[in-house]
Amino acid sequence: MQKPLPLECTSVNFRGFQFAQAMIFAIEEINNNTDLLPGISLGHKIYDNCDSITRSVKVALTLANGNEVVSAPTEAPCTRPAEVQAIIGGTSSSPCMAMAAVIGPFHLPLVGNLAVCACLSDKTKYPSFLRTIPSAHYRSIAVAQLVKHFGWTWVGAIRSNNDYGNNGMATFTESAQQLGICLEYSVSFFRTDSSAKIKMTIDIIKASTSKVIVAFLSALDMDVLIDVLSYHNVTGYQWVGSEGWIFDSQSAEKNKHHILDGAIGLSIPKAHVSGMTEFILDVKPLNSSSNELFTEFWETLFNCKFKQSNSSAENQRECTEHEDLTGVQNSFTDMSYMPLFNNVYKGVYAVAHALHIILGCNKTCDYKVQLDPLMILQHIRKINFKTKEGDEVYFNENGDPAAKYEIINWQPTENGIVDFVTVGLYDAYLLADKQLSLQHKSLIWAQNSKQVPMSVCSEKCPPATRKSLQKGKPICCYDCIRCPEGEISNMTDSVTCERCHPESWSNDRRDACVKKEAEFLSYEEIMGVLLTAAALFGTCMTAVVAAIFFRYRTTPIVRANNSELSFLLLFSLTLCFLCSLTFIGRPSEWSCMLRHTAFGITFVLSLFKIHPIVVTKGNLKPPLSALTSVRDLQLPIAVPEKQSPGNHNRNQGLATLIVTGVDGK
Repeated sequence: MQKPLPLECTSVNFRGFQFAQAMIFAIEEINNNTDLLPGISLGHKIYDNCDSITRSVKVALTLANGNEVVSAPTEAPCTRPAEVQAIIGGTSSSPCMAMAAVIGPFHLPLVGNLAVCACLSDKTKYPSFLRTIPSAHYRSIAVAQLVKHFGWTWVGAIRSNNDYGNNGMATFTESAQQLGICLEYSVSFFRTDSSAKIKMTIDIIKASTSKVIVAFLSALDMDVLIDVLSYHNVTGYQWVGSEGWIFDSQSAEKNKHHILDGAIGLSIPKAHVSGMTEFILDVKPLNSSSNELFTEFWETLFNCKFKQSNSSAENQRECTEHEDLTGVQNSFTDMSYMPLFNNVYKGVYAVAHALHIILGCNKTCDYKVQLDPLMILQHIRKINFKTKEGDEVYFNENGDPAAKYEIINWQPTENGIVDFVTVGLYDAYLLADKQLSLQHKSLIWAQNSKQVPMSVCSEKCPPATRKSLQKGKPICCYDCIRCPEGEISNMTDSVTCERCHPESWSNDRRDACVKKEAEFLSYEEIMGVLLTAAALFGTCMTAVVAAIFFRYRTTPIVRANNSELSFLLLFSLTLCFLCSLTFIGRPSEWSCMLRHTAFGITFVLSLFKIHPIVVTKGNLKPPLSALTSVRDLQLPIAVPEKQSPGNHNRNQGLATLIVTGVDGK
């Protein structure tokens, strides 16, 4: 087993030099300002963390406790260097998280300018961290709203496999679910992944049906991914990006195969700081500095080499130290990162304003005040000022600034260079319906199209249908089922069909309820006339029979047929005929209630039968109204024989009929 070699930075990153130059510019501007910290000069120490977590921790501890080797002139004694009052920088989230966790217990302020991970807003874990760039929490929500705005409900997602990508994608996924957006896939990517893993990621993208890809990637990861996508000819997708790569000029230069044409995403608002561009590009002072990285920086910048250099490059011209930067075009001369340089500028000024308050500076400052990191941190959190360009600087309770973004669109030009066009704004502190504003006419989409691309799992369900989820698939995948009779849906993508009111019915299109038409048998119709005539004829015939019965009510035949019962039956038949008239003509509330009730009662009465004679064992008790003389009825009378004691049982069980005439005979 061997001890691993120490981490070494193997190449020059011009972005790091630009950030360092921006910090030095702010410090020199403050030192030359008689209104801010009069009589106080700020110093600086610059370390290269190589975007490494382990090296970032080492640098943070070095700055916190001053434990560093100092070389001093032989005539001056070595003195312990002063501890720093604040740390500016950290160009990505993961190194900043490591540094903030280490220096947090010491309350040493760390002001980040590019660390956007929402996790850094947790003051219980990172109590001394502040930043001048908005938290990725708002950025992820803004990306979700941007995707929803264009109607994309079926998207793919790819992220950097680090804290920046993983935390940003987690927030986006949560916001997307709340807005009804589904992810077909979500894969991680890192520039050092194996070829097999990268190939698997490309295969997932090719096999997908979604046409929109949301990418939370760093600029370095996107540079590698563009090369891979170009090699596999993966084109025709609409890319939606974060500030990590959406306004990176190096990524745009790699877009030679137009993979990312029409990409849209969020970026830090454009900024201008007078004098900063000229200061950054003025590299002559670097030549006279004692920076040990100057040689490598100069050789890389002008593509030359010094005689004493250890560079192994051949066929390169010799550096003269008088090279002119005018004709150089590379990432060092690219000022597209000016919004991030402005964040460094604002961070330095935030520390300066806090020191100005602590030292009680008016015309002069109180040099006797003992500076304490916790005191400085507390005052930085409370500062509120405007820069010379009018930008307001303040921090909320989580150490975050106001969340404002520009919406950038990649539009190819005639010479093949990508132009970053601002097509909208997003402000998280406005009302929900006013946070996002876009200029749709200025947008260019994938493959240089003017038409907004579609990316849905299922087409929208039109009115008269409802959604029916497909088994085993996300909620964005569904079938459209027509509403049944009596139910409607009058909106697009309706989840359910609404039942119509009992007095209404669904129309043929099933998108509206219409009042039910009253259909009834009219007196003017032939059928109505015939039924009415039949009912009246039956009523008249029954009335005639009743009149005849009443006229001859004292005759034996009428009396024999039980006149009271007969009149009752004739009356019920009359009502039955008349009830049929209630079923003809326009129905009303009373006729609807009366027709069924009246018909039921009268029909039952017409079928009711009463026996005129009831025979019981041993006795006959007919009703008096049914009695008449034996002579009139001519009923056969059986007179039982006189029974003897011996035939008592033989006659037992015979009924005895006793008939008494009305006149008593």
